[in-house]
Amino acid sequence: MPIHNFTPEVEALAQEILAYSLHRLKDDPPLDGPRTAEDLFNEVGNTITAKGLGGHEALEVFTNVLAKACISTDHPRNLAFIPSAPTEYSNLFDLVVGASSLYGGSWQEGAGAVFAENQALRWIADLAGLPQSAGGVFVQGGTNGNLSALVAARADARKKFPNTSRWAIACSAEAHSSIASAAHIMDVELLKIEPGADRKIHGDEVGAAIDKLHATSEVRVFAVVATGGTTNLGIIDDLETVGAATHARDIWFHVDGAYGLAALCAPSVRAKFNGVEKADSLIVDPHKWLFAPFDACALIYRNPEIAKETHTQHASYLETLHDDSWSPSDYAIHLTRRVRGLPFWFSLAAHGTDAYTEAMEETLNVAHSAADLVRAHPNLELVMEPELSIVAFKRKGWKAADYQKWSNKLLADQIGFIPPSSDKGEAILRFAIVNPWTKVSDISMILDTL
Repeated sequence: MPIHNFTPEVEALAQEILAYSLHRLKDDPPLDGPRTAEDLFNEVGNTITAKGLGGHEALEVFTNVLAKACISTDHPRNLAFIPSAPTEYSNLFDLVVGASSLYGGSWQEGAGAVFAENQALRWIADLAGLPQSAGGVFVQGGTNGNLSALVAARADARKKFPNTSRWAIACSAEAHSSIASAAHIMDVELLKIEPGADRKIHGDEVGAAIDKLHATSEVRVFAVVATGGTTNLGIIDDLETVGAATHARDIWFHVDGAYGLAALCAPSVRAKFNGVEKADSLIVDPHKWLFAPFDACALIYRNPEIAKETHTQHASYLETLHDDSWSPSDYAIHLTRRVRGLPFWFSLAAHGTDAYTEAMEETLNVAHSAADLVRAHPNLELVMEPELSIVAFKRKGWKAADYQKWSNKLLADQIGFIPPSSDKGEAILRFAIVNPWTKVSDISMILDTL
């Protein structure tokens, strides 16, 4: 059977896939868990064969075996890492994106989709207080977003300081691992600044560290990265003073808000991000805390022309695209791209921004209640008061092995997914509450096991 014909068999499979998708959306999500590769192979064997399994059979393998060996990120008691809780609208529209065969790299080929994505980016830019000239693109994730912004920052610095041959990125010692990864990829140095007693970096310390480096070496800092909500503890750097110190030295100011900047839409915590409006670039991942499916990182520049000049790729077959239109491939380290921001746009357009504010505030309320429960628990102690929706705590008397044993049993019992983390060399537990379906009763269920 030709693989591109829409035959009755394909239509029947489409109905099966839609039925499975509807079932997955309507019912409570399973938690499930991983299995070894050997175990999976023993059950399903080699699924890639010369004659093929057939659509129905391949779907059966996925739904009955492979899907159950994955942990659902939208389960209300999956509080690990930074999970994801896409809205039903965004998940449904992801099916439309796939079925529509849309290309999101150029305006010429995807004008309508890019227009919609840009409106979603504009909403975020407005929340951050960036000028109307700001703009950007949805990229795969925070690592690609940070790297793309920092490459543009260095290109801008090279124009200002053409005689510099050695460069550095300045950031907190608690910055996300993707910043160190970017420095490694770019072959630049990393100036790590120890945060203060409040676990934040501030302008005075940042300025002093940069001035000392510039006075004692040939290395020049081309970008300062502040974090708008660290992944491990949800700490927001002092964006106001860090931005001021950075710009006073004519350096690019980047805010990594992959997790935390989503809360710009929550009035109760908006003031914590004062200073983000000074950013030359920022990122926020809607697939983390803005209820979009994987993968979508919003990368926004104050002056997108710098990014366009830096990232536009040139080839004979591409020159037809280089006009005054907005081609997303010009603003990051990519060429081919799916319209990954479109499911987020659809949900935002359909529900309205007020609904996003309400959902965000709900997760923050649950986080505060979770902190209260931890504080009242005889065996537990808070690591710190939560700034956003990450609640970190310790079990009195436990060592790292105890945390891992508890975590393994919690998942095996299908209660929740809470792997241990660490802070200052000590094992800890943490709840990353980004799902509006997570209730205080879910938190209590988990804490009862401690």
